Amino acid sequence: MSLTDYQIQKKIRDGDIREFERLFHKYYEPLCSYAFRITGDMAAAEDILQEFFYNFWRDRVAMSLKLSLKAYFYRSIRNNAYRLVESRQVRAQYAERMARELPAGEAFYIPMESPDVDMNARIDEILELMPERTATVFRLSRFEGKKYREIAELLSLSVKTVEAEMGKALGMFREALKEYRNTES
Repeated sequence: MSLTDYQIQKKIRDGDIREFERLFHKYYEPLCSYAFRITGDMAAAEDILQEFFYNFWRDRVAMSLKLSLKAYFYRSIRNNAYRLVESRQVRAQYAERMARELPAGEAFYIPMESPDVDMNARIDEILELMPERTATVFRLSRFEGKKYREIAELLSLSVKTVEAEMGKALGMFREALKEYRNTES
């Protein structure tokens, strides 16, 4: 006897780990393939799936789907994959803008071996080292394009605090990305 999506949801909501694992095994490969087609990066596709299923299990009690499970899974993976692709594009644009905004006489240098991957990894490392609020403000501003006023409202901060956090983040980036600057003229 096959369970309905509603029955599956209820079992998972009630903590049935076997039902969750069954869904995981059933959908992992096709969803991973789907995410790969969007991102072009198998490691990123696998990360997207791992994070999705982690959040799905973590939030199972509050879960109340209006779609079929399959439709929900594919829509969520598609959205997460597109968000990742967009984030990578924004990071690349930001790195280009940083290069243009360096003081005169300082050129921005990116090593030739896979520059996008190297720079993205370095940006992620720097963000991980920042205080949480500073990194959150930076992400909202630079990756999501939000204005300082919007960030202030979203995080219940003053605009001055948001400006200070951005200044702190940019200072940390300047310091940490010294290795990418070529001061030779």
